[in-house]
Amino acid sequence: MKVVVCGAGIAGLTLACRLGAAGHTVVVVERSPGPRPEGYMIDFFGPGFDVADRLGLLPRVHELGYRFIEAGYHDETGRRRAGLNFERFARTLDGRMISIMRPDVELVLREALPPSVDLRYDSAVAAVDNRTNGVSVTLSDGTTLDADLLVGADGIHSTVRRLVFGDGFVRHLGFHTAAFIFTDPEVHALVGGRFCLTDTVGRQVGCYGLRDGRVAAFTVHRTENPELPADPQAAVRAAYAGMGWIVPRALAQCPPQLYYDQVAQVVMPRWHKDRVVLVGDACGAVSLLAGQGASLGMGGAFVLADHLDDLAAYEHLWRPVVEEKQQVARNGARWFLPSTTARLRARRVAMRLARLPWIDRRIAVSLVGKPTALIS
Repeated sequence: MKVVVCGAGIAGLTLACRLGAAGHTVVVVERSPGPRPEGYMIDFFGPGFDVADRLGLLPRVHELGYRFIEAGYHDETGRRRAGLNFERFARTLDGRMISIMRPDVELVLREALPPSVDLRYDSAVAAVDNRTNGVSVTLSDGTTLDADLLVGADGIHSTVRRLVFGDGFVRHLGFHTAAFIFTDPEVHALVGGRFCLTDTVGRQVGCYGLRDGRVAAFTVHRTENPELPADPQAAVRAAYAGMGWIVPRALAQCPPQLYYDQVAQVVMPRWHKDRVVLVGDACGAVSLLAGQGASLGMGGAFVLADHLDDLAAYEHLWRPVVEEKQQVARNGARWFLPSTTARLRARRVAMRLARLPWIDRRIAVSLVGKPTALIS
């Protein structure tokens, strides 16, 4: 079977790895001119961890990953007010968790691509002719690819989804987020082996040190406006102005080129139509509130690879998993970034309780949902 995969992100690369290894003809097209360096640290666990294990990629994942001591919450003066112990949290997942930069997950998958996979950067999908017996994909350079299947793995702002299914499936959750990397030896020494976040209302900045001496920053703030700013750098500096502790040093080095997006979910009544199917964030983005987008993207791609001839079966198997995680994210939105001081204090209490036996597992389930076994 000839398959065109739109999107060289985590879901698309995972699918290409499996299909290429199985002998299918695979072309991966990606609109970016090359691998994207922007992205944030993810807690990698669940079905994605299992897929990496099945594909023999865990040694490389562990090589590039990090073992943080905790996620610590600090007030405007830097005083630690609460924290989540990563080792304890990992035990609730039987130790099958590691923190890793999202671009590094993509690197692992690119390295694992079979030589037969045709990976094309700077190549956007411009038009799709979807038929019951095949699909033709016109690229931005005028090239047309004829295939048995087109897979949209092109993220929350999917072009394939728009061209084939239309608009209106993105559900804004009331937040914007950004991520960037900067160099500051003092901040790097201060955060050490921890994920340090501000213990603040309505907006939050997190920093963690990378092994090359740089510092990765992550931000999220509440906003009812889903529209993205024309100048993300200026938007970040304006949204977090006036915050204390290490935030001013991070903002001073916020670069013009950074990751910036709304926090949203994709909710669709159907993921496939004739010979086009969606996978990952393109059809079921859960948002960073659920914290498992990369893992679910890999899991969904793994399942899809086994059901190319029965797309309805793929959707029947994987949709309940995605919808459960989406609901967990919506339920936890008010605690992810508290909107009032009272909720902020309540979150501190919950984190203290998380240190108690049995309660830690219940809180873990409330944060990430039910354990998900890999479906094949």
